[in-house]
Amino acid sequence: MLPLALPRQNFKECDNISVLAADIGGTKTNLGLFKSVNGSMHISQQKLYASKDYDSFHKIIKDFISQINCETPQRLCVGVAGPVLHGRVETTNLPWKLNANILKSETGIDEVALINDLEATAYGLAGVADEDVITLHKGNDNVLGNIAIIAPGTGLGEAGMYWDGSFYHPFPTEGGHAFFGPEDELDAELLLHLRKTHGQVSWEHVACGPAIYAIYLFLRDVKNIPQNATVEEQLQHSDASKIISEHAVDQSCELCVKTMQLFVKYVARESCNLVLKLKATGGLFLGGGIPPKIIPLLRNPLFYKSFTTCDRMEELITTVPVKLINNSQTALLGAAYFGAFGQEQVF
Repeated sequence: MLPLALPRQNFKECDNISVLAADIGGTKTNLGLFKSVNGSMHISQQKLYASKDYDSFHKIIKDFISQINCETPQRLCVGVAGPVLHGRVETTNLPWKLNANILKSETGIDEVALINDLEATAYGLAGVADEDVITLHKGNDNVLGNIAIIAPGTGLGEAGMYWDGSFYHPFPTEGGHAFFGPEDELDAELLLHLRKTHGQVSWEHVACGPAIYAIYLFLRDVKNIPQNATVEEQLQHSDASKIISEHAVDQSCELCVKTMQLFVKYVARESCNLVLKLKATGGLFLGGGIPPKIIPLLRNPLFYKSFTTCDRMEELITTVPVKLINNSQTALLGAAYFGAFGQEQVF
């Protein structure tokens, strides 16, 4: 879909390479076995794991390879939620420590690369089909430039893609952990409330899956918005963010509606911050697990109004196309692309 700067641009030399790709999230770990064919990645096997059921990533790899009964892949590329430094990473929402050299020795795979999960999402845009991208606001798609990616899921991931005039260069950030900035009195009340639990409050604390329930509890217990008995019962037995967002979409619960209005506002505000800091005139992409589930809420004027309200830069922001990645395999696909065509990481 997008022209990416891939270090191994000679696709013939990389043809028929087997790549084990992984997308590690705080909730789920997705593994897929790919083969490179004429510059594209083709998947043959895939399996999804509950991350917290395993005390190490290596055990998941071992289980995957034994179950599909395949030969050892030539390359392994792992997209992981957390800051990757010198081939090492400690996952943000899991008690795992990954080391590329140790993974080499444990798996016997010749080339191992660790990249941030949002960096993997950016690389995945090279292979995502046009029909898997939903345009929320067209903006001015004739203005080329950097791209911003924000992904609310178990955490809040952020990344950028630098435009060099011919190709996009993906790079990760940890912007989701920057301090949350309140805009009005209600935001300030929420900030003070969340400080009791978190101390320092980041954007991730108001714009990810667990944040939805935290906002719900704040509105219920501090602002005294009446609860819905049916919703409260469902919250005892199912994922809170899923239940709250579903009742907000069908407008069956006032408390859920107000919760998601705040959540959508915060995603929009931090999206605006990211676009401004990256000067992302090439577009904003919404990824992660939550946006595809709340498309009606993101189409609501509240999101775009909150996104474009930015003092003297409103004219710039309104030119930015806003798109939603409606493909849950994007980060896995991106890890496969980087494994096949990215630069080998040597430590």
